[in-house]
Amino acid sequence: MARQFAHLHNVRVWHLEKRARNLAEGLRCFETKEEPTRAELKKHLQASAERVERFLEEAALGAPKRRPFKRGIAVTLAYFVAHESHHRGNILLTLRLCGHPVDQATRYAIWDWDRV
Repeated sequence: MARQFAHLHNVRVWHLEKRARNLAEGLRCFETKEEPTRAELKKHLQASAERVERFLEEAALGAPKRRPFKRGIAVTLAYFVAHESHHRGNILLTLRLCGHPVDQATRYAIWDWDRV
């Protein structure tokens, strides 16, 4: 399970390295076989999320050295949303299949966009 969260972080960092190199500075990727702790995941996911947010804001404003996908910032944002949604679904399914389903309140909270 931790590997799926680590993958989300790593993909964010890889895109930052390609699209806004200086925003990737100080972020590290998890190794392939590494099993990060919950605290490590939380720390690194928060950091990479903040950097991706900054990248998207700056790219939308046309800042130099910010390279969204060729089709523009909307496609770039859509990629991040689709990728993370795909893995969120995988994570929820894995938990359910392993006998640890997420409670109903949490499942509904995922869709509470007023809190995002």
